[in-house]
Amino acid sequence: MSTCYANPSPSFQPAMRLIASISNGKPAVVTTTFDHDYESGLIVRLNLPTAVGMQQADKLTGTITVTGLTTFTINIDTTSFDAFSIPVAPAWNDNTCAMVIPIGESNDILRLATQNVL
Repeated sequence: MSTCYANPSPSFQPAMRLIASISNGKPAVVTTTFDHDYESGLIVRLNLPTAVGMQQADKLTGTITVTGLTTFTINIDTTSFDAFSIPVAPAWNDNTCAMVIPIGESNDILRLATQNVL
């Protein structure tokens, strides 16, 4: 069985976060497994292994709007996508580590690019 791990206090921000759920909606609501520390305007990529479904969203990028400590919306329309679901009992070789990975930010804010946590 695969084990997913993400450092809640990484040396570099913004950091990759594990995804607990993604809604089928417009915009989609993404929930992370712990506080994401993201800011609205961040551009992220979704990395979704086949075991969690919603393969139509795999590798898509979008701009987020933070709605809570562990939630944000992303400007991707997932209404017609397959459901996202982490298997309760995955096969031993199934990768269930769904991730959201920051890749940039709107150039009108540029706050996260200058954040130093070292």
